[in-house]
Amino acid sequence: MLAAACIAIVLAAFGAELKRWTRDVSEYRSPALSQLSDPAGVRITAHSSSLIPMPENVPSAHASAMAPLSGDRMVAFWWAGSRESGPDVKVYASRWADGQWGQPWVVASRASLGQALGFGVRRIGNPVAWTSADGKINLFVVATGLGGWAAARVVQLVSSDSGNSFTVKRLLPMSPLFNTSVLVRTAPVRLANGGWGLPLYFELGIKYPIMLAFDMHGDPNWLSRIGSRTTALQPTIVPVSNNEFHAWMRDASDEQRVQYAHSRDGGVSWSDKPALNLPNHSTSLSALRLSNGSIVVLHNHVIPGGSSRNMLRLSIVKDTHTWTHVMDVAHGKAGEEFSYPDLRQIGKQLHITYTSRREAIAHHVLDLAFGEVL
Repeated sequence: MLAAACIAIVLAAFGAELKRWTRDVSEYRSPALSQLSDPAGVRITAHSSSLIPMPENVPSAHASAMAPLSGDRMVAFWWAGSRESGPDVKVYASRWADGQWGQPWVVASRASLGQALGFGVRRIGNPVAWTSADGKINLFVVATGLGGWAAARVVQLVSSDSGNSFTVKRLLPMSPLFNTSVLVRTAPVRLANGGWGLPLYFELGIKYPIMLAFDMHGDPNWLSRIGSRTTALQPTIVPVSNNEFHAWMRDASDEQRVQYAHSRDGGVSWSDKPALNLPNHSTSLSALRLSNGSIVVLHNHVIPGGSSRNMLRLSIVKDTHTWTHVMDVAHGKAGEEFSYPDLRQIGKQLHITYTSRREAIAHHVLDLAFGEVL
């Protein structure tokens, strides 16, 4: 009874917060669901694979994110330390230039975040990055004070020097519960006004996905809940027009399928759709719309005798529910982990990073050949 009452209070409080943040949706509605491009217009082939250099004497790494820079460069971020939630975990970065990764450097630690925020930071978790139109890198990092991940907050940091240094800008104003119980995992997406939408998720007793919209100056603007599910998290969002957005989500329910929601007003409001016919045993996925209109998704596929994270598969969309297998990016023994992927297109190449066995961050480059989209 007490647990149910607490959940009811949380939902009521967050509902009030959503009402405060949510905008009038009438001007954003799109008249009809658009058709997605047929995937026959792209051919994807492997180009190279490598591991991003790790800091010395740091055995564990997880949760990578990429941020493009000018000149076909980019920066990758991830957390690394002795173990997940370990006191020595820090956020590291490495720069990709001239076809190779540079040596990693520390971006954030418990001490640096605690000093900037004015309170103790107990854990550091997932980083997510966005390069804004002015070239600044906005980095969002999960951090907790007391408690576990259900007590997490999201810190926004900004860099004006291609990631060499960061300044803490704010704690995201996410909920009345001391801004806790909200985390990030997947890449932001561009909005029509020059800002971006940051996917987040709430995790305290129940789990549900959220999108927080930022203006072009990097300030929070409005907030929306993605659908009404209470067992979906870590949404990966794909805009196919200024108005039409799709979101696919990690599933924490017994259905064990990729969950799906749709927006026709630029992410201001969302409708739940049937789950995809793709297995998802509570693992993160990443989706991206390529420059020719095709959509690719990188996800953990499950086969008999396998485990939930030992196969990382790249698929391409034919419509919003039908996906075609392209290639298996990583495949190991049952119990091995290849997980938490990120996708970026730079020119005619698709860049992939993901966690490799919790020991390193892997990087694959795939060549894209675009033909006529049927």
